[in-house]
Amino acid sequence: MQVVVETAAEMRSPLILAGTPGTYSYAGTGNVVAIARDLARLWDQPLALHLDHHEDLPDITHKVQAGIRSVMIDGSHHAFEDNVALVKSVVALSHRYDASVEAELGRLGGAEDDLVVDAKDALYTNPEQAREFVSRTGIDSLAVAIGTAHGLYAAEPKLDFDRLAAIRDCVDVPLVLHGASGLPEGDIRRAISLGVCKVNVATELKIAFSDALKQYFIEQPGANDPRHYMKPAKAAMKEVVRKVIHVCGCEGQL
Repeated sequence: MQVVVETAAEMRSPLILAGTPGTYSYAGTGNVVAIARDLARLWDQPLALHLDHHEDLPDITHKVQAGIRSVMIDGSHHAFEDNVALVKSVVALSHRYDASVEAELGRLGGAEDDLVVDAKDALYTNPEQAREFVSRTGIDSLAVAIGTAHGLYAAEPKLDFDRLAAIRDCVDVPLVLHGASGLPEGDIRRAISLGVCKVNVATELKIAFSDALKQYFIEQPGANDPRHYMKPAKAAMKEVVRKVIHVCGCEGQL
């Protein structure tokens, strides 16, 4: 979190810090909120804390009441009508606290936290169904499935940009692209040009951090001071953050 906020502040970029249920469970919701607030104050950096791929209304309620103002409710594994009903309940709650709501229609393959979707079960977003979904739920942004996946890609993905353009024509809310780690930069820029306003990157950050950490211990197997071995890991992550901000065109937007 520290590296991402520092880098965004240096580049004067807007920032959303997203965490899965597992992230908040591991770190503690109160701790995450407190650290984010302190970093925002320290760096004079506007940011939003976001709930990524949350599914449980009581859990979302607790976190919104703790101060989080951006929610992704993931009902994509439900039938359409059940997804609509779940999302509407989250919208009703969240909007009372002036929190925005993102929901997903279609399903991305790959693994995110404890969520694992086999490629054969992935479903692309239907543009006309997206129109109905947005209208009936009142969501503030829509996560679309156009060929991306969580985690890293075994082969270069083939994104359905025609589908993305059709979705853009059918809805009037910002679109969200999950699974951007490892995507070609040109694909990210093209998706943004077709209406994507939020790009999710996680795996790429974690790999840069962990690879640098592993290399440090290979070179210095007796190291035991986190003030030392964390430096190269954070520096490696910082380079990925800088790249993503640049590719998304967010540098200098504050």
